[in-house]
Amino acid sequence: MAKIKVKTKSAMKKRYKVTGSGKIVRYRRSHTGHNSGFKSNTKMRRLQKQTELTKTLLKQTERAMGRA
Repeated sequence: MAKIKVKTKSAMKKRYKVTGSGKIVRYRRSHTGHNSGFKSNTKMRRLQKQTELTKTLLKQTERAMGRA
C-alpha cells in the first residue's frame, strides 16, 4: 500500500525555497515592506538577501513543507 503524501503548506511555498544542496532558504526579511525612504540603501540591500534558516526553525519548517 502506498504511503500517504503530506501536502506542503501554501504559506511555506511562498516564503521558503529549497536549494540544490538541500538547504532551506528564507526569501523576505522583516522591515522591508514600507517606510523604506529613511532606511539607507546599504540596509535595504542587506535585508533583501536570502538567509539560511537557523537550526531552531529548521525542524518545524521541514515538517510544514512535508519533508520530515
